Amino acid sequence: MNGHKQDSQSRCARHGKGRTSGNAPVAVRLQKFLASAGVCSRRQAEKLILQGRIKVDGRVVTRLGTKVLPGQERVSFDGREVRPVADRHVYLVMNKPEGVLTTLSDPQGRPTIAELLKGVPQRIFPVGRLDMDSEGLLLLTDDGELAYRLLHPSFKVAKKYRVTVSGTPSRRAIDRLRAGVKIEGGFMTAPCVIRFLRKHRDRAIMEVVLKEGRKRQIRLMFRQTGHRVLKLKRTAMGPLKLRGIEPGRYRRLTESEIAMLRQAAGLA
Repeated sequence: MNGHKQDSQSRCARHGKGRTSGNAPVAVRLQKFLASAGVCSRRQAEKLILQGRIKVDGRVVTRLGTKVLPGQERVSFDGREVRPVADRHVYLVMNKPEGVLTTLSDPQGRPTIAELLKGVPQRIFPVGRLDMDSEGLLLLTDDGELAYRLLHPSFKVAKKYRVTVSGTPSRRAIDRLRAGVKIEGGFMTAPCVIRFLRKHRDRAIMEVVLKEGRKRQIRLMFRQTGHRVLKLKRTAMGPLKLRGIEPGRYRRLTESEIAMLRQAAGLA
């Protein structure tokens, strides 16, 4: 009877139940552990788990609710051990140029942001994507928890873009986009902020602020009104702004910028 009770207590401790006070480690969800260790974002970690690429103590884990004890259970990704990281993370902001993929490798050999990050020893990943034809602010970090919160629409972190389109959208067309339109795949976009900046010859320049981010969303939105996006540049993510960085260059965030980003994501 006592042995059964001890086994039950052991299982509870493994899954974060019945935890006692003191310095005992706290069980965390596997995808959160992977994100905090800088492997990838939490959403991508869920995919890795479902793909059977994560092992805990040598056993493949495919259940998203699995919890682990950091420092006590060995977690590996594609055979490589994942260790808990120190509290200090790496935060970089890049001015991504057009013609470069927002990925760290490309099987087709096209230019990627990895080529612009030479000299950065840490394993970092981009927070969100800018398509190959887009440019501007790109945040790179190994802080998976922050990345998850900045991207998830429930945290409502604004992303600001400067958009040049063909022709001049009517007030009615802009109002449609502000209210939300159905784009490719049947997805209905959330209400957004659009500000007309100026007209230049046969095109118009506008500022668009989104609190969500679907693949090529802005391009697909304007397509619904008959206007083609000619140029797209992200200028801000939450309180972080693109200033003083030449295309293809990057810099480390200041302590105040990190603090403001974490506050915007509800982590401060």
